[in-house]
Amino acid sequence: MRTEVDRQAYRTKLAFDWADDEALYGLGSHEEGMYNLRGQHQYLYQQNMKAVVPVLVSTRGYGIVADSYAFMMFHDDAFGSYLSTEADAEMDYYFVAGPELDEVVRGIRYLTGKAPMLPKWAYGYVQSKERYTSSAELIETVREYRARGLPLDCIVLDWKSWTGELWGQKTLDPERFPDPGKMMEALHGMNARLMVSIWPIMNPDSDNHREMTEQGGLLANRATYDAFQDKARALYWKQANEGLFVHGIDAWWCDCTEPFEADWKGAVRPEPEERLRINTDEAKLYIDPQFINAYSLLHSRGIYEGQRRTNERKRVVNLTRSAYAGQHRYGTITWSGDISANWDTLRKQIPDGLNFCATGSPYWTLDIGGFFVRDKPDQWFWSGDYDEGVDDLGYRELYVRWFQYGTFLPMFRSHGTDTPREIWRFGEPGEPFYEALATFLSLRYRLLPYIYSLAFRVYRDDYTLMRALPFDFRHDARVYDIGDQYMFGPALLVNPVTEPMYYDSGSRPLEDRSETRSVYLPSGSLWYDFWDGTSYEGGALIEAAAPIARIPLYVRAGSIVPMGDEIQHAEDDTFGGRLYVRVYAGRSGSFELYEDEGDSYDYEKGVFAITPLQWDEGSRTLTIGERRGAYPGMLAVREIVVQLFEPALEPDLPPAPAVRTLRYTGSRAEAIF
Repeated sequence: MRTEVDRQAYRTKLAFDWADDEALYGLGSHEEGMYNLRGQHQYLYQQNMKAVVPVLVSTRGYGIVADSYAFMMFHDDAFGSYLSTEADAEMDYYFVAGPELDEVVRGIRYLTGKAPMLPKWAYGYVQSKERYTSSAELIETVREYRARGLPLDCIVLDWKSWTGELWGQKTLDPERFPDPGKMMEALHGMNARLMVSIWPIMNPDSDNHREMTEQGGLLANRATYDAFQDKARALYWKQANEGLFVHGIDAWWCDCTEPFEADWKGAVRPEPEERLRINTDEAKLYIDPQFINAYSLLHSRGIYEGQRRTNERKRVVNLTRSAYAGQHRYGTITWSGDISANWDTLRKQIPDGLNFCATGSPYWTLDIGGFFVRDKPDQWFWSGDYDEGVDDLGYRELYVRWFQYGTFLPMFRSHGTDTPREIWRFGEPGEPFYEALATFLSLRYRLLPYIYSLAFRVYRDDYTLMRALPFDFRHDARVYDIGDQYMFGPALLVNPVTEPMYYDSGSRPLEDRSETRSVYLPSGSLWYDFWDGTSYEGGALIEAAAPIARIPLYVRAGSIVPMGDEIQHAEDDTFGGRLYVRVYAGRSGSFELYEDEGDSYDYEKGVFAITPLQWDEGSRTLTIGERRGAYPGMLAVREIVVQLFEPALEPDLPPAPAVRTLRYTGSRAEAIF
């Protein structure tokens, strides 16, 4: 073997001198549950459960974007405070001034690109598991959701949709999926979409592999397509289009976008430094060391550009396991990888997601309930706590809490192996776990007018939907280390429950457990309990009620929260578009209701409508302004029910909202209280 010098590259280091009271967030989604990154260190390489976005944001009102695709390390410990890269021609980074974190994110997206809108259905519920095996099973599962009156917008076809062992082939097995077009007609006829898992790795006996080989489109491992080549990306899309998209497939699940998993084997989990060495050494066998973090970015680009060339009427939805700065401009949502079902993992996922979204990458999700539910001692990563799966009452409780948290994520998606995931697997109607799941499933759909309006702000204003508390309360230092609470949009303070109250694993009952959790209400605002309307002054730590039927959820004074009826899918018009506008008194506030067709890229051409909502605290008036814009299918007239929440006049009396009902035709209207 002969070694030839290709070029020179350098190790680089960007050193920092932080202020004593400064907190840091970002770097992507990792599995350790770090929140404030001060005093921490992190290894930045792509791997299952590691999605790298080399961006830091500071409570001092700025961000740092490292422009490097190489392996990086972040340190703020006894070894120093720095961000280093392994192989670069030069140190290249950007300083992004705020001072507010929303302004920092706006600067990051100026550098890395806009986040396009996802279709409206993508903000509904996505049902997945490992795995649905046939057309019949997919259709029957959706039919059962509809029969039970449980909302649903998408079902997922995971791996092995291909024939036999032809891993990565982008066609469906004709025995189990005999008529893909007819299957899609049936799913679409029930107002459900289908997401299909596709892989960059291909079995050498498959047609897709042979075609890639003939066109020189594989990496040197002869299994993985070379996303760094324009022609290979174009061919990969051609295969996905001809094998799947032409049948009406709605969304992609680009799994294994790292794409090397060298350490996922054996009974003993390697130490972090050993995992780092194993995985980066493997990646560098086939990818230039300067670009080992870039595969997912380019893979996502190929899917996005290919679909947009093919069909502008269907927005790209691409669920990926890895990420990089700017990948969001390709219609991606990143999920946190193959996590395990236990309470410790649930706790850690909350700050993991907040740090990902702090980087300017707006769409993040996870496997509700954990991917691995059981424990397999011979495989270190298969480490769930519930060998009986859904038959274990301890797992049912964990799943409900995970589901309640997932209700307030950018994508609301259940997935995993070892045990079923459909709502009815967790009990029967009238039973506590089933009813809790049904309640939060319904709540997600009632909140769609609020969520979809904020999704437009993500596109137009470079907004962040899932917000670490310093985004809104940067001047309250008490929030800097609170990694298990966050804002979902401008109004909702979400406080997931991350401790068991009723059952341990093995269905063992727990005794003397409080049905509460501590919640810090940030200073500078009055807060309302979403469930009963009780108000609280901010700047206080309270013990909030958290029975299995709910999690602590609070609304900031001055908020306007548009909600809908209890619909069955995102485009359900059973109730004629009736809108419930919740107004939380205490200060003036505003909100823009956004509406469009729900799909297509016509919104980029201005085909949408915005209705301004303005609450004036002094005059106690909600003004619904003149609707601006139009789109095909827009309602000419709708009923709007305005509900005003304000502090109770008597401390012992439960507050009840005042109600006004309006007939809105698009012209200015007022609700006066």
